Amino acid sequence: MTITIRPGSTVMFTGDSITDCQRLASEDGLGFGYPLRVAGEWGLRSPDRPVTWLNTGIAGHKVSDLEARWQTDVLDAGPDVVSILVGVNDMGWHTLDPEGRVIPVEEFTAGYDRLLAPLAEAGTDLILIEPFLLPVHGVVEAGAARIGVAERKEWRADLDPKIQAVRELADTYGAQLLPADGMFAGLAATTGPEHWSEDGVHPTPAGHAALAAAWLNLVA
Repeated sequence: MTITIRPGSTVMFTGDSITDCQRLASEDGLGFGYPLRVAGEWGLRSPDRPVTWLNTGIAGHKVSDLEARWQTDVLDAGPDVVSILVGVNDMGWHTLDPEGRVIPVEEFTAGYDRLLAPLAEAGTDLILIEPFLLPVHGVVEAGAARIGVAERKEWRADLDPKIQAVRELADTYGAQLLPADGMFAGLAATTGPEHWSEDGVHPTPAGHAALAAAWLNLVA
């Protein structure tokens, strides 16, 4: 069942850099990625149902980072709908940060659950977006790290259980699930992965458009 967005609703996107997408540099605070595309398309389709759109994504954040700011950045705003995309930094933290470590799926799941519980208690509608990783070719520089085939293979092995955890949490909380990892895998099979993400993590404009279109299919 889709989520019905009523006139005057507040919809919040939150997560990491994929959601952030330079939101502080944008006039409306939505950034330049899929949240902006969702808001624009919604305004075109449903001018009779105005919505307040918020974006509290922060680049580099993991589940634990979201948890640390959850009260002030999410709960205090009292949103009617919350859309969450997080997990890729939980996957790659040990590779990208010298002080990072491998985050067990149990820790990831427990933290994510603590994010969802108060929202569910408040009756907030939830949209969970799977973290995703596209099998791009070659070596990608990410800060001081160089990510090649071996690193992406390691990341995939780490990410798959976390994706499954998001699916199970969506089922537990009756949330809408956007199966982004599978979606991009299917799209990449016909065009190549770089069309959707040049580094395997951050979407291209086409990738953001695909996320927005899939997101809008979950609401009415």
